[in-house]
Amino acid sequence: MELKYNNLDRTKAYKKLKKTKPVSLKKVLTSERVKEYVVDAGAGLRYNYAAKAVDDKIIELLSQLAVEQQLVEKYRALLSGDVINTGEKRKVLHHLQRGQLAEDVVHEGVNLREFYVEQHKKAAVFAEKVHNGEIKSQSGKKFDTVVQIGIGGSDLGPRALYYALEQYVMVKKGALPLKAYFISNVDPDDAALVLSQINVDTSLFVLVSKSGTTQETLANAELVSSYLKEKGIAQPKKQMLVVTSKTSPLAKDPDYLESFFIDDFIGGRYSATSPVGGVILSLSLGPDVFSDILDGAHQADRLALESNIRKNAALLDAMIGLYERNVLNYPVTAILPYSQALHRFPAHLQQLDMESNGKSVNRYGEPISYSTGPVIFGEPGTNGQHSFYQLLHQGTDIIPLQFIGFEKSQSGFDMEIDGSSSQEKLNANLAAQIIAFAKGRENNDRNKNFAGERPSSLLTAEQLTPSVLGALLAHYENKVMFQGFAWNINSFDQEGVQLGKILTKTVLSKNPDDKVLDSYAKLLKVY
Repeated sequence: MELKYNNLDRTKAYKKLKKTKPVSLKKVLTSERVKEYVVDAGAGLRYNYAAKAVDDKIIELLSQLAVEQQLVEKYRALLSGDVINTGEKRKVLHHLQRGQLAEDVVHEGVNLREFYVEQHKKAAVFAEKVHNGEIKSQSGKKFDTVVQIGIGGSDLGPRALYYALEQYVMVKKGALPLKAYFISNVDPDDAALVLSQINVDTSLFVLVSKSGTTQETLANAELVSSYLKEKGIAQPKKQMLVVTSKTSPLAKDPDYLESFFIDDFIGGRYSATSPVGGVILSLSLGPDVFSDILDGAHQADRLALESNIRKNAALLDAMIGLYERNVLNYPVTAILPYSQALHRFPAHLQQLDMESNGKSVNRYGEPISYSTGPVIFGEPGTNGQHSFYQLLHQGTDIIPLQFIGFEKSQSGFDMEIDGSSSQEKLNANLAAQIIAFAKGRENNDRNKNFAGERPSSLLTAEQLTPSVLGALLAHYENKVMFQGFAWNINSFDQEGVQLGKILTKTVLSKNPDDKVLDSYAKLLKVY
């Protein structure tokens, strides 16, 4: 099938959607709908869209739009190794890190699936040698800590996944194989705080930079190396691993303890299931846990190939999100996990969504005249309820909500207080919020009146396990991908982050041409 890349506003289905009447949640939300509007999202994860402001007519038009924009077919082309990243003229292969869903992808004579599997196995073997004490520190001690040094996609995804499963692994295994820390910000206080909390003599460091030239990461690596030398570690690199591309400057340095490789077809924000996440997660949580994450993600990737929108959770989520953004004109989406383990997951989704779909030109570089990616923010419940829910309930803007919740806790640590357990209280809050947002409540005191009609979805599973987490991660990655295809933008480059980097270099040269920039640099005591 020939693929056609057309702007959203040129499609017939979109024009029909613009003419539809809004759906009242107060009228359509029933107990039957809650049971029926559920889709399998993989690995036990379920997507419930009963509290979204859509009806059968709108869903049918969204299905027509998905067909017209060939969203599943474009996904298949991506899986087959087509050059989908038009800005950088690259393939997009993060799905291939966790399983094969199309024919072999071969580049310059290399079977890339085999290459990815080889690197995963290498990380697993290395981790096992560290865990059993075969690989020790320079003083002959067993490692008990691992620190990742990276920024952006080299930090946010791996960090979010580690925190999501830290307690799960402690309960299942009795202890973490290694305790993990993360240094990302070039602010020296970030590194200082982490270094003050660890024993550097028994700590491994994972330096992550695909290009091998990331300014913040290299600065932090040097900062850490200097600190290690001060603490008597004669050869800091012998306690450092690198995750990079085979052509980067880091790959050419034989002094590092070990090197793991990725390629240009794995974008930073999509790299959590590559060695960028795999090395530190295998070390800190165990290779078996990382393997389960990959399996859950692969299950979700497979389900995303379903052509029936009502059986494709990621596609349905994407199209409903597009309807909210482009027809209902809602500019913001909140991600609200009712799980403390997911406290850094919204931060990862900020980068995933906003860096991918924060574009104002199409894949050919032509300006577009419709909205694209929404602003993403979020915090765990119930903390968020005591922070920004006031605006969500009674503010002047309607903000679509995406709740995430689980039937059971990870720890099992709980007790009954006032007739219910803490987990029951947590989930009672979640259920109550969905209804409060959707139905509201009338009150003659306008200050206490809740208009309702605030749409939400719910991603839920029995428990947050490694495989469920993998499916959750892949669900959002695929949602973002489908929306990018529908908007006809390139979701896989990030030119928006480059200008600031370029100007930073001119400031550090201490002689910028821009006089206003020079004034700000002096104000901030750069020189």
